[in-house]
Amino acid sequence: MSYPTPSTSSLQSTETISRGPICSESQQQSSTVSIHILDDDSLLNIFYLYRPAVIFDEKENQEENDSDNDHDDHDSEEGDRNYRRARVPEVPERWWYKLAQVCQRWRRIILGSASYLQLYLVCTYGTPVADMLAHSPPLPLIIDFFRAREITTEDEEGILLALEQRDRVRCVRLLITDPNLGNLIMTIDEEYPILEYLIITLWVQTLEGDMDLMLPAILQAPHLRHLILKGFVLPIGSRLLATAVGLVTLTFYMEYPSAYFEPDTLLQRISFMPQLETLHVVLPHHDVERQLVHTPIMTRRVTLPYLHRLVLEGVSNYIEAIVCQISTPLLEALDIRLFPQHTFFVPGLVQFVNTTENLKFDCAKLKFSGGGVSVDLYPHTEAKTHSLFIYVDGGNIGWQVSSMAQIFNSPYQIFSTVKHLALEHRVYRWSERWYNVVDRTRWRELLRLFSNVKTLHVDDEFVEELSHTLRPDDGELALEPLPGLQELTYYRKLRSGDTSDAFTSFIDARQNTGRPVTLVRSNPRCDPELWW
Repeated sequence: MSYPTPSTSSLQSTETISRGPICSESQQQSSTVSIHILDDDSLLNIFYLYRPAVIFDEKENQEENDSDNDHDDHDSEEGDRNYRRARVPEVPERWWYKLAQVCQRWRRIILGSASYLQLYLVCTYGTPVADMLAHSPPLPLIIDFFRAREITTEDEEGILLALEQRDRVRCVRLLITDPNLGNLIMTIDEEYPILEYLIITLWVQTLEGDMDLMLPAILQAPHLRHLILKGFVLPIGSRLLATAVGLVTLTFYMEYPSAYFEPDTLLQRISFMPQLETLHVVLPHHDVERQLVHTPIMTRRVTLPYLHRLVLEGVSNYIEAIVCQISTPLLEALDIRLFPQHTFFVPGLVQFVNTTENLKFDCAKLKFSGGGVSVDLYPHTEAKTHSLFIYVDGGNIGWQVSSMAQIFNSPYQIFSTVKHLALEHRVYRWSERWYNVVDRTRWRELLRLFSNVKTLHVDDEFVEELSHTLRPDDGELALEPLPGLQELTYYRKLRSGDTSDAFTSFIDARQNTGRPVTLVRSNPRCDPELWW
């Protein structure tokens, strides 16, 4: 049954609660009682605790974003994201449907506490919406079509019917896989007084060219808290952002040039969102760099007092224009994804990291892969999520090493507090085009940024290059480029040859200077994420 009917079920619960060990049939009868012995308040408390996390779980959303950051291969990245989208569990907001049909008493308790239990009616794939609206209590509505499934003609009719209930729609989640269904979006107009969640994604793999799918300019949602848009244009003069001053989450993908917001325009709009906690902006267009050259920069800074997570993806100039004009006193996580370019010059980004109080680091992981290179920085060794993540698309390993050195080559030594460093190799489909021997000077430029590192973990594929990089040549100081290093661990894979003497020259040179380094050779890791 897809929705609760008004009639009382004749089914009676046979669930029992055990009071202790059962020794005989007679004892069994006296040692169990029906769940119906519980009073109404106790049952209501059980129902309340039984509720799943509904609509939008911010912690789960962050963990998925973190998993998206682990790029193993550029070719499989989009497929992985589509897989995650396709395996979203069934709508949890329907948790109470079956419980309300157990018996008349349960139904009375549940429906009598609809607000306390946060009950919703769900319009989703295959739901007979007209019947549901006609025969169910007037509860808030959730319109949920966010899976990689076909939206049938009947589904489309149901969506349109549900959207007409403007004063009841609490959440809209739509994954549009057919551009012809873009007309559904045009019906989301005028005011939705209780709408809190608007999540609309256009599946770009199905599209060709520049699509101008635009949200209605007259759409208003004064109580909107979570807005996620991908593939849609917000028109100039849109009332949505102007009225949604209570936004907590804003995710905005500028997939097409027509969706482009200049940095000043974007910042002006979010300056009226003082409750914002998560901001995610994606700009996948290199063409905007030419526009940014002629774009005036705001003279006043925008303060986002409650922002905890900031995610920016795009060309470096756009990201620079954003971070140079904002202040985020409570920021705890910063994710940056830079698209490939010849050189990187991001002094504003480095300064922003350096001056943001909560962005302090003790551990760092440099991950090299066929899709790109990333650095993950954690506040301490026990941390489960990173504080700073910077990913650069593309390139072979030589380009990746140089790019990271360019980005962080700044007077602001943001890695000066890092005590633990790991170099990780994540190319599972070996490519000679990706791998080339990196000049030791490039490696030393990169490692020199981590001058206070005490422990270094080196993945097997980097042993040969790192041993050559760390070994001092004539005239070089033995302490360079990691003067504070105390322990070096490298992971020996089963297929590897004998690498027992790989770091002998380096270890001997450090011993002679009176700054010895302990060398640890370890077997393959059971869990590639457990570095410390």
